Amino acid sequence: MKFLIFLGTTRDSTPPKPARLGLRVAKACIDALDYPLESVFKPYFSYASSKAPTALSALAEKIESADGFVMISPEYNHSMSPALSNLLNHFGSSLFSYKPSAIVTYSAGQWGGMRAAIGMRTFLSELGCLSVSAMIHIPKAQEVLTEDGAIATHEDQRAWFNYFGRTFYQLDWWAQATKNQRDKIDPHNRMSDFKKDPSQRNAP
Repeated sequence: MKFLIFLGTTRDSTPPKPARLGLRVAKACIDALDYPLESVFKPYFSYASSKAPTALSALAEKIESADGFVMISPEYNHSMSPALSNLLNHFGSSLFSYKPSAIVTYSAGQWGGMRAAIGMRTFLSELGCLSVSAMIHIPKAQEVLTEDGAIATHEDQRAWFNYFGRTFYQLDWWAQATKNQRDKIDPHNRMSDFKKDPSQRNAP
């Protein structure tokens, strides 16, 4: 199984401290900072294939080849990171659809970003990568995780491992199941994808 991990924060300043707390949640990730986007919104699928920015083309290929996604976000105003939603909105749902996703949120406070996670379910369902039922929320992430992403307290390692494991087991199970089904029947051949023209939507 091939999983693509998105870290949805570009904040690199203090306060709050520490900056880029999300790096403790995911050290190896597809980071929104790696994909500087034009100030005027222009989705990937609106470019001619040969003229799309190299970074967007490379990410589109990774999204298409992935079997599932891990979406990592802080909480801004009880919602998901605008950096993450902006990045994901550059791609059509046809690249994400028929694959599962897992939601991971974190915060420096006590709620672990769970209010953002609720809204992420709706957002991800519209991309077609339905989230698995188990989610991961990490409150006070700066205390729970060290800078290299390890669990800070040895006594807590097993509990956190089990907590993470439940979500990632579900993600792996669904990714295996959807890949097997996509190998049997290509869903994009059964229903046309919306690309550029509104007439391609299902509504009459």
